[in-house]
Amino acid sequence: MTSASPTPPLGPDIPASVRALMAEVGPRWATNVPGHVRQMIEAFGPVLERAPKDGVTARKNLAYGTDPRHVLDAYLPQGVSAAPVVVFVHGGAFVDGEKDRSAEVYSNVGWYLARHGVAVLNIEYRLAPAATYPGGTADVALAAQWAVNHAQELGLDPTRLFLFGHSAGAAHAAACAYGAPGSELAPPIAGLIVVSGRVRADNRPDNPNARKVEAYYGTDASQFETVSALHWAKASMPTFIAIAEFENPLLDIYCLELAHKLASQLGRAPRIVQRPGHNHTSIIAHLNTADDVLGSAIRAFISHPR
Repeated sequence: MTSASPTPPLGPDIPASVRALMAEVGPRWATNVPGHVRQMIEAFGPVLERAPKDGVTARKNLAYGTDPRHVLDAYLPQGVSAAPVVVFVHGGAFVDGEKDRSAEVYSNVGWYLARHGVAVLNIEYRLAPAATYPGGTADVALAAQWAVNHAQELGLDPTRLFLFGHSAGAAHAAACAYGAPGSELAPPIAGLIVVSGRVRADNRPDNPNARKVEAYYGTDASQFETVSALHWAKASMPTFIAIAEFENPLLDIYCLELAHKLASQLGRAPRIVQRPGHNHTSIIAHLNTADDVLGSAIRAFISHPR
């Protein structure tokens, strides 16, 4: 197997003005989640426009199923004959979101990892209320099987297939990786990456997205335990967890709960990273910048999942 450059250049620095905005909105993130998300997306757009995208072939809007939202973008490292592959699942609180949250986000995840020799399939999936539980899990499983079916054509190593989800996307990715309902068609998964994941369903009063959670999981709170990805978590699935200092309410708690459950089974902590100063959006939007703490940790996990 050939490989891409072992040390591709880092992306641009996060400007002081963007850092200042992160510091301003972080402590009050929960007071206006949609507004602060928009601010972060807009702030990181010009930064990521300057991020390197060389050494990568992008193939856009490939169909992995029959629904109009069963589409993905493939980011393929040039010069790699059997690349590990990540199926990336965007966020959007179950009822919203797409693979291109903006012109630069979430494609930055694909450009970044592919520059480092890891293929990325950035997928869209069916949304609630049209597709309810476990529709999102089933779509991730379908996309993962598509990756295996097209591995030779795209230069992928199907034995090194990872699922990577952000926010609500992490709920779907984790449910699929852990074998929850909807995952029946999924191929073997080498590892799971959870970033700011809503891995527990809830409609608590302090959850600003409670109605959106209900749109996907239903309103019967007595069922939330068994439909939650966290319920199905198992130590046999290598798992990497990342959270921001300033999260959507409850998401950091649920990710730490996932880490504790896995640690109790493993007898040691799983890989977990908290990014000081970052928020629910910047934690994913900053990949492919010079801030490489999270990115390098994810790459290390992909190289040696455990």
